[in-house]
Amino acid sequence: MTCRITGLAPEAFAPFFQMDDATLATQSARRVVADSGCGFPCRSAFAITVRRRAGAAVSWLDQPPPVFAGCGQSPRGLAEGGELAQARLARPGGADEASRALLEDARMAYIDAHDAAAGCFAARIERHGW
Repeated sequence: MTCRITGLAPEAFAPFFQMDDATLATQSARRVVADSGCGFPCRSAFAITVRRRAGAAVSWLDQPPPVFAGCGQSPRGLAEGGELAQARLARPGGADEASRALLEDARMAYIDAHDAAAGCFAARIERHGW
C-alpha cells in the first residue's frame, strides 16, 4: 500500500500576511508571533499555523515526514464530503502505522493528520496508486 503525505501549500495563505489585524478578524484569523520552537499557537478550534517564509509544500511518498517522528499524531480518517469516519492516536513514530490502518477502511477518502497535543494540522495523507 502506497500513500502520499502532503503539507499545506503556503501560497494559499499568502494574502493573510498582507492583512491588518482588523481584516484578519473578519476572516476568523489572528496574527500570533511564535517566540519559541514549540507550543504554538495558543489555539482555538481548527488552528493552522503558517510561516511567512515557508517554502513549497513537500510531499512524502510511502514514508512519514520527519516531523511525525518527534511528536504524537492524531490521524483523522474522513469520508467523502469531509465527515469524520474514524480517528486514532499515535505515539511519536507511530503515525504511519495508524494511518495505514485507517486507509485499509474503504470509507476513508483521506486522512488529515493533526498534532495529538495541540491539535494543529500537520499533513494530508491519501492513498497513492491504489
